[in-house]
Amino acid sequence: MQNEEITIKDIDKALLEEGYVSNKEISTTLFLSFLLGKPMLIEGPPGVGKTELAKVVAKTFDRDFFRIQCYEGITFEQIVGEWNYQKQLLHLEAAKNAESKEDTIFEEEYFIRRSLLNAFLNEKDSVLLIDEIDKADEEVESFLLQALGEQEITINDLGTFQLQNDLIVILTSNSQRSLLDETKDRCLFLYIPYPSVEREIEIVKSKLPEADEETVSTVVKIVHEIRNLNLLKKPSVRGTVDWVKSVSSLGNRNTADAMKESVGVAIKTESDKKRVIKDVLDRKY
Repeated sequence: MQNEEITIKDIDKALLEEGYVSNKEISTTLFLSFLLGKPMLIEGPPGVGKTELAKVVAKTFDRDFFRIQCYEGITFEQIVGEWNYQKQLLHLEAAKNAESKEDTIFEEEYFIRRSLLNAFLNEKDSVLLIDEIDKADEEVESFLLQALGEQEITINDLGTFQLQNDLIVILTSNSQRSLLDETKDRCLFLYIPYPSVEREIEIVKSKLPEADEETVSTVVKIVHEIRNLNLLKKPSVRGTVDWVKSVSSLGNRNTADAMKESVGVAIKTESDKKRVIKDVLDRKY
């Protein structure tokens, strides 16, 4: 499927064929990203499918996939690349022993590429996921502005590299810190909230087509009640899928008992678990 021929409905259908249940806002933003050649900045609570969307886009449109997993303290070298100091030293030693004047060590053959540079220089159209960019510090985020806006990367002593393919860049954030205005200006913004009951049922069915419809509906509705509680960690969509699968597997028990016995697949702290059992499951059953 070629980018110039694609429609929003095509995107909906193509993503669904790969097991990703989209909605109008997601598909429209992706369509505009293709059309305008602009990165997407996706925010939303953990577990709503931000990272999965990037992976599915790569698979759906037959693109190579590159990922930068951000974390506190991540550096330029870990994102772009670093000099191979051992190889440089060996070259200098060899040049010295051979009494050669050829001692240039700041060339591409002495540079180890990481994900950002690999994604830019890849010959095949690609998807680059910069995951949880809010965990990186502002200095790293500032460095990325050139890549996001001018579609080029400058490396000291090596030069400036231009983008070599039709690259779709997807940044995700859990809003642990506010991102730079300059980053936001370069991106299309998409917020993915927890899905509606109807969409979450569709998502679970796409992941577990063999699951009983009544079980799916019951678990999803319970999860939505749980998300209204003041919990340390609300259940993710992935947690909903795992809970449905668990309840379905405990087939020799009734749904109420099965949900209580397997609540830990969706609720991740002991205090939250006690609250959910007391305020939702015990009250329901």
